[in-house]
Amino acid sequence: MMKRLFTVFALCLLLLTSRGAAALTADKYTAKSAIVMERTSGRVLFALNERQKLPMASTTKIVTALTVIENCDLSQKVTVPKEACGVEGSSVYLKEGEVLTVEQLLYGLMLRSGNDCAVALAVHCGGSAENFCRLMKETAQKYGCKDSSFRNPHGLPAEGHYTTAWDLAKITCAALDNQVFAKIVSSRRAAFENRSFVNKNKLLFSFEGCDGVKTGYTKKAGRCLVASATRQGMQLVAVALNCAPMYEECARMLENAFAKYSLKTVLPANKLCGAVYRNGKPTYYYCTQPFRYPLAQGEKPTVKVTLQEDVQRAEVFLEGKKVYSAPLQAR
Repeated sequence: MMKRLFTVFALCLLLLTSRGAAALTADKYTAKSAIVMERTSGRVLFALNERQKLPMASTTKIVTALTVIENCDLSQKVTVPKEACGVEGSSVYLKEGEVLTVEQLLYGLMLRSGNDCAVALAVHCGGSAENFCRLMKETAQKYGCKDSSFRNPHGLPAEGHYTTAWDLAKITCAALDNQVFAKIVSSRRAAFENRSFVNKNKLLFSFEGCDGVKTGYTKKAGRCLVASATRQGMQLVAVALNCAPMYEECARMLENAFAKYSLKTVLPANKLCGAVYRNGKPTYYYCTQPFRYPLAQGEKPTVKVTLQEDVQRAEVFLEGKKVYSAPLQAR
């Protein structure tokens, strides 16, 4: 009987994460808030109450990890403080006085969701958990996240601890630009001396192209998931907050977005955009960096090139909205 139930469960998961998964309309999602964002452009490909402020449980640790990575050396030794031991919820069972590296604690934080790892890192990096929360806020604001507030480094329920699906997707896109962060959250397993960790994110083991990032759960926040996946050079980030079937809904959101959008080169590198004549002699202007953007079939962005004496710039518009702007280089 148990074998039969396991087979049925595995089949259901396969169907939910297969490339042929049926599309869901927004009103059929159970998540209280959700979003899909393309990493490099920040374009929102799907959204549901994405600006609603909600508790986010252990997905908080995305900001914790990025803050630590940007402020600490991975090889630094951390002596586990008393306040890190016995923290409620998920734990890797650190012992007071135990010595680990920042890197080891980051793996415990992101793969096993160790609340004790979160406190140990916060105290090491910020001097105290309270001061570290200020660093977390600075990190979030640096990447354009203005609707998030942090009261602890692990995501356990606290008054005034919240984010939005939009903010969480935005900060995750920034974090995935960091090679250290990307390597950690894409790891299915990690082993250090007398500890080994298996990632709690089930999509890493079942969803094509999945490469991150973090699960979360508290009674107040419900089940939360931030998931990333890359196919054909396009990396997407999906967020589902307060969503009981978080794996299934993130998988469907990602499948639908991959089916509808693809990353297109709008401006290739070294593209000649025009010339300005001075005293009868031309000065040619080029795009120095390629610009790629996720586009649905039939979407046609327009390129506007401004070549004036004091302004040489290329701009890209989609449906009247500016999505890119960059100076041109004279050669």
